[in-house]
Amino acid sequence: MPKLTVKNPIVEMDGDEMTRIMWQMVKDKLLLPYLDLNVEYYDLGLAKRDETDDQVTIDAGRAIMKHQVGVKCATITPDAERVDEWGLKQQWKSPNGTIRAMLDGTVFRCPIIAKNIVPAVRNWHRPIVIGRHAYGDIYKGVELRIGGAGKVELVYTPEAGATQQVTVHEFQGPGVVLGYHNLDSSITSFARACFTYALDRHINMMFSTKDTISKTYHAQFKVLFQEVFDREYKDRFEQAGLTYMYTLIDDAVARIMKTEGGILWACRNYDGDVMSDMVASAFGSLAMMTSDLISPHGYFEFEAAHGTVRRHYYQHLKGEPTSTNSMALIFAWTGGLKKRADLDGTPEVGEFARKLERAAIETIESGVMTKDLIPFADPRPATHVMTEEFIDAVRANLDQKL
Repeated sequence: MPKLTVKNPIVEMDGDEMTRIMWQMVKDKLLLPYLDLNVEYYDLGLAKRDETDDQVTIDAGRAIMKHQVGVKCATITPDAERVDEWGLKQQWKSPNGTIRAMLDGTVFRCPIIAKNIVPAVRNWHRPIVIGRHAYGDIYKGVELRIGGAGKVELVYTPEAGATQQVTVHEFQGPGVVLGYHNLDSSITSFARACFTYALDRHINMMFSTKDTISKTYHAQFKVLFQEVFDREYKDRFEQAGLTYMYTLIDDAVARIMKTEGGILWACRNYDGDVMSDMVASAFGSLAMMTSDLISPHGYFEFEAAHGTVRRHYYQHLKGEPTSTNSMALIFAWTGGLKKRADLDGTPEVGEFARKLERAAIETIESGVMTKDLIPFADPRPATHVMTEEFIDAVRANLDQKL
């Protein structure tokens, strides 16, 4: 068949380690043979970020704001060990956090379901979607190492009016301190995005935080969610037969273990980061989850929800075969292609992306899968396939559909 043309640019953000290897495999085997891809490429590998003092990350975020659609590979957020390993200038911030802060919006993480992969939580029969706030909190945090005795204060100096000041802690010795913030406008956008998503998918919704302890910061999330719901969504939820509830984060964790799924769980930024990994792992693998950022400004970013698979990368460098699951990387690309098709009015590109998704899921359902899924498979295959073998099997299925 002739190649399909992707009309307008998709911002492509390359990544690190084993996911970078698979990212190229996915492009070479599942995209480029079928598509005339129009991409604006940015290398967000750690070496390039260090070389450019992280300017490449800023440039990539601006490119998404220009072209509306981006797809991103997994990237390293360096700790002290990584600084030494890579000889970095500093511990660069999370590129995901930087880009999400620029775009604003909400990250929706949804498990990729295959019929023969049985969730670790036996009553989870339907997907649990995590709605993760994509702005502020610890990802925009400011922190200090406290060297000795002294007082740390939180000071607000308004443009007009009296200064407000509270003591964080009077240190008697060394320690650490962290400050972070959020915006009413961003929290409100987060609430609207979640309520709209729940209505679109026709699923119930729960929001959780810890307002009993954080009576100002966390409580403001609770207040704004309730205000937006009562003012804009309550009647629509009732007409659709859907429910919205707020509960404490610890209660939400207990509740989610007993639900059958089919719910949107809205979480603050860090909570969503942690809980989405728990949900993905329980549904089979960290590689079996989509991660879609939807911004109220009309920007969309699709990425892998997992890390760079460091251990497999070191095996790969030694020439050893790996069995690494590429599903989240495939779905990052298909998410971007479907959104680009919607915006460009090119339904044939969107249909190609949907066929690729079905080919990937049906490959697993046929019993061809990577090692991470074997413990969850029913029936359990006699063996697993290697990284490139899985992608090759997906391509064979895709060719049949085309």
